Amino acid sequence: MTAVTALESARAATKDSDLAKAEHLYKEILSKPAGTSEKAIADQEIALYELGALYRDHKKITELEELVRLSRSIMSGLAKSKLAKISQRLGMLIGLLVRTLLDLFSTVPDSLDTQIRVTKESIDWAVSERRNFLRQSLETRLVSLYIQSSAYYDALALINTLLKELKRLDDKMVLVEVELFESRVYHALRNIPKSRAALSSARTSANAIYCPTIMQANLDMQSGILHAEDKDFKTAFSYFVEALEGFSSQEDARAVSVLKYMLLCKIMLNLNDDVHSLLGGKMAQKYAGRDIEAMKAVASAHSNRSLKEFEDALSTYHTELSSDPIIRSHFTALYDTLLEQNLVRVIEPFSCVEITHVAEVVGLDTRQVEGKLSQMILDKVFYGVLDQGNGWLTVFDEPREDATYVAALNTIKHMTTVVDLLYEKASKLN
Repeated sequence: MTAVTALESARAATKDSDLAKAEHLYKEILSKPAGTSEKAIADQEIALYELGALYRDHKKITELEELVRLSRSIMSGLAKSKLAKISQRLGMLIGLLVRTLLDLFSTVPDSLDTQIRVTKESIDWAVSERRNFLRQSLETRLVSLYIQSSAYYDALALINTLLKELKRLDDKMVLVEVELFESRVYHALRNIPKSRAALSSARTSANAIYCPTIMQANLDMQSGILHAEDKDFKTAFSYFVEALEGFSSQEDARAVSVLKYMLLCKIMLNLNDDVHSLLGGKMAQKYAGRDIEAMKAVASAHSNRSLKEFEDALSTYHTELSSDPIIRSHFTALYDTLLEQNLVRVIEPFSCVEITHVAEVVGLDTRQVEGKLSQMILDKVFYGVLDQGNGWLTVFDEPREDATYVAALNTIKHMTTVVDLLYEKASKLN
């Protein structure tokens, strides 16, 4: 059976859900030495990719991992060829094929640890084969995987090594990507000044080259995130608009996250009318789903100043709102603000009120309300005393400073200065 016939039979078996037969046919193609035939190399390249896609679709992580190792051994065998034509094709094929096979892991759930392990093995192989550009590309990918797994210090160590090499080689395209990763790592570590400095370097490098749409959208999204950290939600929104256009034009899944950030900015700015206009726009309709419904529920709760609705939204859409650290951090601040506003509104008419009554009105647990009231007293949001024995909150009027008392203190201070000066003069006369 020829390679072309075997490929067609394997595709037919895949279509008929005959996994075992398709796998056998693909492996049969890969087991035959390609020699110096470009056609045979191309057939093996197709077989590798299609078998990888088959493993991906059936969530076979272990088999996909073994296939990446097999692809490296096939490439090493081809590398021994001395023909210029084959060597030229090989350089392109190795880099593209290894990266393509690794990309197949991205859609397989719970495969992050496997991706990191296989990428490290591929980097070691690239080093042994002296393929520096492939190694740098794989190391950049490893940085991305480290960020996804929250291994920020490992990512930072690799970033520092890569930056030294890339600046020496003046490879602007990869340099922009790595500097953007550096900004994300520092942001995750809450080192905002260094995150901002890394982003400025990435933008400077991007200005010197043609920047692809996705990369520009990533830069705009990171700029928006950092401006949101500074509570400059108006500027952040403008960056998110640019990022959304970029991701949407390329049909990138991150467009949904950016749209959520845009809605977040409008909620934090208390612009409820703008939130409704965004939700009724074309983009919201295009990316309609639970993520947008979650933001809609939060916007409604914020508009109604209802803490209960806000908590219900957080509970109902827990995955959509808590999985994103950016959304989670800002909603934590928003929750605290709403809680304080609700508590102040409830206790305002009273000079003494039962804590249980306050908890019932705001719809929260008594212990949680008591803890928040204690924090508000310490922060001087209002003046009062918690009587935990009786379960009461005594509220005082804001103390007013007595001008007479302050004036008396200033007079005494000046008199002290006068007496000290007179004492010094008397000492000199004696």
